[in-house]
Amino acid sequence: MMVFADTHTHLYDPAYENPDEAVERAVAAGVTKLLLPDTDSSVRKNMIGLARRHPEHCRFAIGLHPTEFTAETFEAEMQAMLEAAMLYKDELAAIGEIGLDYYYSRDLAELQQKAFKEQILLADLLDKPILIHCRDAFDDCIQLLKKYAGANTRGIFHAYSGSLEGYRELKRLGRFYLGIGGVVTFKNAHIARYLEEIPLEDIVLETDAPYLTPVPHRGERNESAYIPLIAQKISDIKGIPLEEVAAVTTSNAIKLLF
Repeated sequence: MMVFADTHTHLYDPAYENPDEAVERAVAAGVTKLLLPDTDSSVRKNMIGLARRHPEHCRFAIGLHPTEFTAETFEAEMQAMLEAAMLYKDELAAIGEIGLDYYYSRDLAELQQKAFKEQILLADLLDKPILIHCRDAFDDCIQLLKKYAGANTRGIFHAYSGSLEGYRELKRLGRFYLGIGGVVTFKNAHIARYLEEIPLEDIVLETDAPYLTPVPHRGERNESAYIPLIAQKISDIKGIPLEEVAAVTTSNAIKLLF
C-alpha cells in the first residue's frame, strides 16, 4: 500500500465538526503522516490536543502566522508563541507557519519582518525546521533568510507559487523543500507549468486543509484524505509512476518532520 504525508493541514480548524474523523479519513486514504501548523494563540489548545490524540499519525508546529496579529496584539502573541515553543520544544516538529504576507496590505510589514526574523532565529536555536508562508513577499523572505539563517535553518516553502527562478534561488540557499498542494490541479496553475523541471527530491505534499481544495473537489472543504489527488497530478505532469511520487515525497517529509 502506498503511504503519503500531508506536511501542512489545519484539521483542528472549526470547519471540521469532528477533527478526529478527518484524521481517520486521511489514514484510510493512505495519508499516515500529518503535520498541524500553528497560526496564533487562539488555536494552540485544539491543535495540540488533536496531535496528542493521534500520536502515531500527527505532529504539530508552533509559530505566529504573519496575518494573525495586529499592532496592538503583536507583543502578546510573540510572547505566547515563544513560551509555547519552549514549553513544547521536545514535542513540536517545526516552527511555523511563519513568514510574510503583503497580499492585503503592507501596513504591518515591519512587524511581520520582525516576527519572521525572531522565529528563524528561534528555530535555529531549537534545531527545528521552519514552515514558511510567503505571499506577495518573496524577495523580502529571501533577504531575511539570507541574513538570519543559521547552521540549522531548513524547512518548507508552504504553498509554493513562485517562479522557476525563485526555486533556483531557494536551491542556492539550500535545505528547503517546496510544499505542493491542491493549486497544482487547478486549470492554468502557474506551478504546474514548470513542475516537471523540479526534482521530486525537493518536493513535499500538502493540502492546507480546509483551504485550497484540489480538483475535482474544488469549492468544497479540503481534506488531508485528498493528498493522493495532488500526488496523481504530479505523477501526470512528470510522467512517472504514482508510487514513485508517494515514496519520494513521503521520505522527504519524514526526514524533515516526522
